[in-house]
Amino acid sequence: MYGVSNELELDFARYLNEINKPVWIRQVLVPGITDHEEDLIKLKEFLSTLKNVEKIELLPYHDLGKFKWENLNLSYPLERSSFSNSRRCGKNKKNFGNSIENCTK
Repeated sequence: MYGVSNELELDFARYLNEINKPVWIRQVLVPGITDHEEDLIKLKEFLSTLKNVEKIELLPYHDLGKFKWENLNLSYPLERSSFSNSRRCGKNKKNFGNSIENCTK
């Protein structure tokens, strides 16, 4: 989701860190929504405070799940979103350094 607070998710991530539960982070890069450099830098800074993160993946956006919305007769909220490309994904990967496992189309 976007446009709402992520404080519950951050609290949950902190809790999982406290109990030393290993996690993988998968961030979907939706152009113009979740791929802003300043937000990804904040994400990297937050994740660097956690000791339980085993893997970080930056995933390019695709619309393969769109049919599920259509089957439910719901409008797809990302209808006008463009697809991520590997060049943009690679640029964001550089901001994270060597901590990224996957950043391909």
